[in-house]
Amino acid sequence: MVKNNSHNIDEFKRALTMAMRSISKEDELTVSFGAESGSLNGLKARLPLPNKNMANEQIDSLRGEADSIALYLAHHQEKIDKRYLPEGQNAKGIFNSLEKIRCETIGSQSMVGVAGNLNLMQKERLKKKNIGHLKENEEHSLLEALTYMVREELTGHKIQGSEDTISSWKKWIEERSSKTIENLSKSILDQREYAKIMRKLIGELELGNELGEDPDDEEGDGLDSDAEFTGSDEDQDIDQSDAQETDFSDTEMDEDEDSVQSDMTEIGDESDIEDDNLTQAARNRSEDNIKRRELPYKIFTSKFDEEIKASELCELDELDRLREYLDQQLQHLQGAITRLANKLQRKLLAKQNRSWEFDLEEGLLDVSKLTRVIIDPTSPLSYKMEKDIEFRDTIVSLLIDNSGSMRGRPITIAAMCGDILARTLERCGVKTEILGFTTKAWKGGRSREVWLEEGKIPAPGRLNDLRHIIYKTADEPWRRSKRNLGLMLREGLLKENIDGEALDWAYERLQRRSEQRKILMVISDGAPVDDSTLSVNAGNYLERHLKKVIAAIEKDLSIELVAIGIGHDVNRYYKRAVTIVDAEQLGGAITEQLADLFDEENNIASKKKFQFAS
Repeated sequence: MVKNNSHNIDEFKRALTMAMRSISKEDELTVSFGAESGSLNGLKARLPLPNKNMANEQIDSLRGEADSIALYLAHHQEKIDKRYLPEGQNAKGIFNSLEKIRCETIGSQSMVGVAGNLNLMQKERLKKKNIGHLKENEEHSLLEALTYMVREELTGHKIQGSEDTISSWKKWIEERSSKTIENLSKSILDQREYAKIMRKLIGELELGNELGEDPDDEEGDGLDSDAEFTGSDEDQDIDQSDAQETDFSDTEMDEDEDSVQSDMTEIGDESDIEDDNLTQAARNRSEDNIKRRELPYKIFTSKFDEEIKASELCELDELDRLREYLDQQLQHLQGAITRLANKLQRKLLAKQNRSWEFDLEEGLLDVSKLTRVIIDPTSPLSYKMEKDIEFRDTIVSLLIDNSGSMRGRPITIAAMCGDILARTLERCGVKTEILGFTTKAWKGGRSREVWLEEGKIPAPGRLNDLRHIIYKTADEPWRRSKRNLGLMLREGLLKENIDGEALDWAYERLQRRSEQRKILMVISDGAPVDDSTLSVNAGNYLERHLKKVIAAIEKDLSIELVAIGIGHDVNRYYKRAVTIVDAEQLGGAITEQLADLFDEENNIASKKKFQFAS
């Protein structure tokens, strides 16, 4: 175990950094900590933050993350990679994953300790992801199985726990590429030859349409010349600075954000179209699309949806590590956030201050009126008494968009604000609930699989598996739920956003509460987006449903609805809304909105729209 003090953790970080520089032979390599998994951008590496209570296996796994990045820097040539990299997203995923395995294999063969660290890193990833039961989509399963098969072939070591993933694809892959996979192990020291074999392997796996043109067929290649891959130091520096960020987390296919097909067939001028049938087909499709835009909202299946507590999505030790990282982020903004929290607290406590009744016949003696008695002894003594101002029992529900577009600084700021808000309101006697919404998978998950099996029913409605997350219940104290907020920083959690159903879910939870006053605050950075749903329904399908849900909630006078848009104008959806241009403004926006809500004078003008200026 790592001893429970920051000094040893700092020493561990320094040791990792020095080891990475030694293995990579890059003295200029800089290493930072705080990511969910390892990543590399040029000569800037980022590793998971060490936890005070990490077990030995977790420490070795973190060393494996560091070794993997260092070996990639030592044995990977960016020029060769750019030359042979396929064009399609699925093919790129395979190409990049197998190249990482090549670099790791070279290091494993010469350093026994490194081999052990890399092996434990893979075991830890399997443990976290429960990969034997992962069924996100077919392409992802193929990539997982292929990478483990290639890793076993190249290193000779079998990763315990990968059997289920490999078995589902093993026969299919071996029938097509067993010889090619064997050839990979013979070329690990020659990146150029290895890249050629990888392209051949991708073609054998029925992804040849994603390869693009063969780089060796281009005129004037000079590919056989070693000079192409040496170049000047200046050229190498340019390549290094232009390098894209390399992800060293779990091997996954990159999701193509532009994968959704347009509902309208794109055609040029009619004079350029010789086939009249194509024009008529486009017109018919346009008419069908108009009809689809009027269809009522429906759900294809809710069988795979889940409402789940944050603690059930992540192991406690990982939650502790993520919470520790969140606390580190809070330190940088502690001053500004504390001032905002104190402002809100003063506003709320002012509403709960007691007032006095004067000129009473009994109670506490009012000494300010004694002069009256001295002047006129016949005057009666004056008494005063405290009275309580009515402060309605209140609950605030914070609904946070957990979509992929919130990744990075926005979701970190949202988690910090949720944490500060819960602490502040708790001190003021106001109950707080923190919720999040996303989907379980990209590209539809199990719902889409069932839809495909049933023959692709037209206009199926919402076609993805919802994931509604409870970070903190209203009756749960902050100290017991504070670690849950770190889950928002977990890599792989943030996916699609179906806002309408999430808003309806949070609204129904508030309706069941007994508090006199109910406030629902939504934080989002964009319109609802789910590629799977929008690819088979009208383009405004999710947005139209969101507007309908908002309209219904705003008619309910028992609940006050307010929204905050991060870089996205939400005034077109919500009557009471604020738009901020930077995630850093989120804390101030939340505080101002809540302060206004608790100001009785401003409640009269609660329908007014607000615009938050930077």
